Amino acid sequence: MEISTFDNDALFAPPPQQRRNDELGQEDFLTLMISQFRNQDPFEPMDNGDFLGQLAQFGTVSGIENLNSAFAGLAGSIQSEQALQAANLVGHDVLAATDIGYLEEGAAVSGAIELDSSVSNIQIEITDVNGELVQRLEIGERPPGLTRFEWDGRDLNGDTAPEGHYQITTRVIRGGTFENVQPLLQANIDSVSLGRFGQGLILNIRGGDTLSLSQVNRIL
Repeated sequence: MEISTFDNDALFAPPPQQRRNDELGQEDFLTLMISQFRNQDPFEPMDNGDFLGQLAQFGTVSGIENLNSAFAGLAGSIQSEQALQAANLVGHDVLAATDIGYLEEGAAVSGAIELDSSVSNIQIEITDVNGELVQRLEIGERPPGLTRFEWDGRDLNGDTAPEGHYQITTRVIRGGTFENVQPLLQANIDSVSLGRFGQGLILNIRGGDTLSLSQVNRIL
């Protein structure tokens, strides 16, 4: 009595991928061009310019396919590297280029500004969601480099401001003129998620806000 055996790999192997009938591959393009060349009218041969034009089209199609493949591989590599970098940020505090800070109850809002030259004064204004001025800090003269600051959460009357989001505006005085500079606010990275529709990686921070990886200035 003979017992039939089955090739499990063949049984469960995925079906071969089929190309759509309306797609023209490189081999099809080349076959059509050669057939046209062989079956041309000897009394009206193909013009050299037309023949060279078809060759150029074939080269262009081949080059575009190779370029698309190269870009796809590069994009995948960059995304993987960014995902690894972002994952390493979870649980850490960072300084990020944003002007929206979140004040937690009993905590403070910390940040910094990067100065390329010395200034005679640094002025920091904190406003609420309604645009009302909550507090103004005068830092004074500072040399070039990173200058840290902190708002203790108290308003102009000395009362504790409610928990929530506040806008931080930073200005410097150089030569008697005011200049706005980008604040770098301290934030803690809670988690990382993949953005939709090509938005890239998203860093989720306390207070429900998000940052992009490019906004991170330094890890603390």
